[in-house]
Amino acid sequence: MEGALGMRLRREYNLPYHDIVALADIIYRKGGKEALGTIWNQYIDVAKKYHLPFMATTPLRRANKERVFTAGFDEAILLDNVQFLKQVRDASNAEIYIGGCLGCKGDAYKATEVLQPDDAVEFHSWQADIYTRAGVDYLYAPIMPALPEAIGMARAMERTALPYIISFMIRENGRLIDGTTISDAIQQIDQSVRTQPVCYMTNCVHPDVLHKALNHDFNRTPFIKQRFHGIQPNTSALAPEELDDSVELMCSDPAELARSVKKLTEVISLKIVGGCCGTDNIHIEEIAETMSPVR
Repeated sequence: MEGALGMRLRREYNLPYHDIVALADIIYRKGGKEALGTIWNQYIDVAKKYHLPFMATTPLRRANKERVFTAGFDEAILLDNVQFLKQVRDASNAEIYIGGCLGCKGDAYKATEVLQPDDAVEFHSWQADIYTRAGVDYLYAPIMPALPEAIGMARAMERTALPYIISFMIRENGRLIDGTTISDAIQQIDQSVRTQPVCYMTNCVHPDVLHKALNHDFNRTPFIKQRFHGIQPNTSALAPEELDDSVELMCSDPAELARSVKKLTEVISLKIVGGCCGTDNIHIEEIAETMSPVR
């Protein structure tokens, strides 16, 4: 899976987040497509080098209906982003799967403005339906911090008939930000839908944090072993609130991060690996090389 996008766009290309829609308008800014294409192609080159399929996601986690219209855009911003990612894929000669990214309504690091399941279905269906019309291959809901909204998100994505993945925002204590254990969250979401997620994963967390989280007794369950399969790791082991408030880039050695990712194979069947905050193509290549013998 891809590594960091937003942090690299900001630091390497001076393309900061939009106040409302974050990265969604990058393709409309001067040099935006070129920068985004360059970063994606660096990750794609790693996948090609190690003969791995590549999962890319639209940089649209904050592009829900409320934010899109508040910022003066319309559904075209989603369609245009998917179209651009398709162009990147078509030019790459690689096995690439395009994912439509949907995020929680509130702050994923603090679990604010959490939607209840029925409200979440209504809120997130707009974005999920547009992705379906745009022709994405799968749907992806990253850093989901709270169970009620994750259930509603799953139901909204299920309606599209597309494969979908839910990725949690977790703490070292083995729980989502709202206190739900990872195992309980998986069990309850699976029981709340007819078409279950392809799998569950986490992102924006260091692999050492995930290793500790999964080693709590309440997470040593069949739900974890059978359903939890991926991570887009941070390079920092700070807590979610510390990462959210940090103004400095917290970056660790690529080889060290890769070893920490590989260590996760002690506790889960790891099938999806990529990167989040602090990573770049060097980290992703180190992870790919380290994980290749595991394959």
